[in-house]
Amino acid sequence: MSTADRTPAWTALARHYDAEGRRFDLREAFAREPRRFDAYSLQAPEVFADLSKNLVDAQALRLLLDLARERDVEARRDAMFAGRPINTTEGRAVLHTALRAPRGAAPHGVEVHAVLDALLAYAEDVREGRTARRITDVVNIGIGGSDLGPRMAVQAFEAYRAPQLRFHFVSNVDGHDIAPVLAGLDAARTLFVVASKTFTTQETMANAAVARQWFTARAGAFGGSVAEHFVGVTTNLEAAAAFGVTRTFGFWDWVGGRYSLWSAIGLPIAIAIGAERFREFLAGAHAMDRHFATAPLAKNLPVLLGLIDVWYRGFHRYTSRCVAPYHQWLARLPAYLQQLEMESNGKSVDLDGRSLGYGTSPVIWGEPGTNGQHAYFQMLHQGTDVVPLEFIAVRHAAHDHPELHAKLLANCLAQGRALMLGKTSAAALGEKAPTAAPDIAPEVLAHHRTFPGNRPSTTFLLDALTPRTLGALIAMYEHRVFTAGAVWGIDSFDQWGVELGKALANELLPRLASGDVAGLDASTAGLLARLRE
Repeated sequence: MSTADRTPAWTALARHYDAEGRRFDLREAFAREPRRFDAYSLQAPEVFADLSKNLVDAQALRLLLDLARERDVEARRDAMFAGRPINTTEGRAVLHTALRAPRGAAPHGVEVHAVLDALLAYAEDVREGRTARRITDVVNIGIGGSDLGPRMAVQAFEAYRAPQLRFHFVSNVDGHDIAPVLAGLDAARTLFVVASKTFTTQETMANAAVARQWFTARAGAFGGSVAEHFVGVTTNLEAAAAFGVTRTFGFWDWVGGRYSLWSAIGLPIAIAIGAERFREFLAGAHAMDRHFATAPLAKNLPVLLGLIDVWYRGFHRYTSRCVAPYHQWLARLPAYLQQLEMESNGKSVDLDGRSLGYGTSPVIWGEPGTNGQHAYFQMLHQGTDVVPLEFIAVRHAAHDHPELHAKLLANCLAQGRALMLGKTSAAALGEKAPTAAPDIAPEVLAHHRTFPGNRPSTTFLLDALTPRTLGALIAMYEHRVFTAGAVWGIDSFDQWGVELGKALANELLPRLASGDVAGLDASTAGLLARLRE
């Protein structure tokens, strides 16, 4: 198959962009199309999406759908669900969807549900105090996908969390991460979850060794053991046993790290919210899986989102996307999505090893609203770069302060409207000048108070933040990433770019002790020498 930019649909999209797309104006579009909101919004399982404030018209969407068909997105999707090895560079299937499928509804169902049942039974034992000693603190030690997903979800599920338990997450090999966590713990009441598929991840095992040393120095006082207070999420049972861990929960090589919170990696989530609600979390994701697998492309939310990403990245040349969840408990969602999208689609060659002549993954970043409004929204409104923005709003709050929730939602709606409408210099000139600027000519001040507008955004609405709705939202993002990657023709499921830095770090570690700089570039040698002074 040729690269995406060699297809008839891509060529037609380029012509449409030159003729209409580059000059598309949202304000004019809404004036022309009174029912634009209805035409460009969609209810998917648990997620309502308003796509109407995106820089697309009916022709662009039609051509993008043609591109999806020419790039065999549907066939590649079906191959994924069937368990075929679509991760071609590693020769692996991609079956995170099987982790949330009902019994008998996906490949590997028997083994998946055997692990899930055992995992949830143990999670209930911890929650209900049925372990050898009642646990008050759970410390998850992992990095990347073994940290970002569980950390994000446990925070998001604050309303459902077992009140008698505290959760801590240690990921950074920097000792400033683990030291303050350990300082606040009672060893007799602490459970450590060591999450590493291979049980060899450098940062995770270094932190686990520190935790074990801390624990064993205190265990004699109450007769505790590593086997009681450490649990492994790994497939390397031999290495876990050598470490002292005898209770383990495994997963499979067809589960990528950034897609693994549905697996045993989700043990902290299951302990936090319990077995029943963890199953609801899986069910919400499965509902979105079925939508992605069966809905027509033109009504398929993850497909439409992925195609708009291709439109923005390949034609408008937008290089980043901002995610603004208007819910404090989703504070870690942007960080989670950074790995999901940039590790998946941050590639520059296609499946056949050919260099690509178009952009792939944008930079993903963000912060909860309204905090972001007082930080970087200035750039979003008046900066020289256009950054598509995604708002995530939740209709019903989990607190008893309706006046605060109303202000939050009003801010969310206002930001999308302001980005779209902007403010002309004439409107700014007609406003009363601030008293703080009496010496600035009115026309000059008006230019400073002009907003270009026509800046795109998408708004997602959840009815409430529940295990089911968050499961659906995350699965929507997963399949959106899949769609864009399939169009671009890349392997969205390997991560070779992570490996080089790891290898070089392992090479440099002994040099920090020895001072040997032979063969190093001048910069690395000079920095190493200064660090040893």
